[in-house]
Amino acid sequence: MRSSRLVAVAGALALAAGAAACAGIRVNAYVQRGVDFADYRTYTWAPVEQLATGDPRLDNNEFFQASVQAAVEKALTARGLEKVQPGPPDLVVHYHASVTQQVDVGGADERYGSCDLCGPAVFDAGTLTLDLVDARTNRLVWRGWAERSIEGTIDNQQWLERQIGDSVARIFGKFPIGRL
Repeated sequence: MRSSRLVAVAGALALAAGAAACAGIRVNAYVQRGVDFADYRTYTWAPVEQLATGDPRLDNNEFFQASVQAAVEKALTARGLEKVQPGPPDLVVHYHASVTQQVDVGGADERYGSCDLCGPAVFDAGTLTLDLVDARTNRLVWRGWAERSIEGTIDNQQWLERQIGDSVARIFGKFPIGRL
């Protein structure tokens, strides 16, 4: 009796771990060494040359673009940068989004009970990449990105906007302050 309860708990934990793997977010950034980020005070957006993601829900989607820009502008403003129009900026902001299909092979074994989450799960993963380019030198000085499952989010505008805001906030959590 006790061992079957332990097996059930272990199965539930494995399920939770599998679900968390699908729902998690991975964030990272690359930084150009030797750059004094305190010198940057202004930014502007690069002309939108939307790269095709292959997903018609994102390609040429003005709502998606506006959500990304609003979240990035909020993050940059919080870090003391000001958007300039017109005039020479210190930084030029670029972004790119992509959607790939991924497989999560985690999950519980059928011996411990059946469920909809058991076994391999195929899901769409979205990656949002943000680039900051020094406007004077035209060098990439910072790149941050986030990757997460977008199942059920991409078709819901309100949820997608929340996920974009969360992803951008986490990406800019890796933004340096001062000289590196």
